[in-house]
Amino acid sequence: MGQHLFELLREYLAHYGYWAVAAALLLENTGVPVPGETMLLLASFLAYSEHRLRLPYIILVGVCAATIGDNLGFLLGHYGGKPLLERYRKVPRVYRTIARGESLIHRYGSFAIFIARFIAGMRIIAGPLASVLHMPWRKFVVFNFLGAAVWVTVISSVGYFFGRHWDELARIMKGFNLAVLLAAVLLAVFFWWRQRRKGTGGQPD
Repeated sequence: MGQHLFELLREYLAHYGYWAVAAALLLENTGVPVPGETMLLLASFLAYSEHRLRLPYIILVGVCAATIGDNLGFLLGHYGGKPLLERYRKVPRVYRTIARGESLIHRYGSFAIFIARFIAGMRIIAGPLASVLHMPWRKFVVFNFLGAAVWVTVISSVGYFFGRHWDELARIMKGFNLAVLLAAVLLAVFFWWRQRRKGTGGQPD
């Protein structure tokens, strides 16, 4: 991460503390492309290095903000509907993200909302997309909260316990997210397989 951006976010956190974390995650999960994950990592790093913030409070604030943000995104998709989605599609990079999101939701259902937490672009559009694709809100809210709890806790803990190596940490986070995502996909496949066996009475095809 560039030194200028680092100092800018650091100053923002110094002035606004937990509110900065809440605002970044709320906006990102609502559908606004802001660096929520970077803010979460940096806040946890400062909790370790400067003791301005405390890790348990960062996690609590982060989980609440991410959960509420995704629900706001869900409402946005409900009232904006397909016209909103079509507006997103006009941006080529976003179009690819939406296509990948639709594929995940069709394949894994509500569990895709959990998986989306670990994909930067998907975090932004998961809420609106789930609503537009008519995912039941009750299922959405469960996997939304579970995903927020796991994602915020893991990212915050990584930022805190490896905070002394900030530059290296920022570089490896992409690979880390992919590893967690792979584990989530494998877990989804396992649940799908179990559900399929139940549906067939445990008999082989």
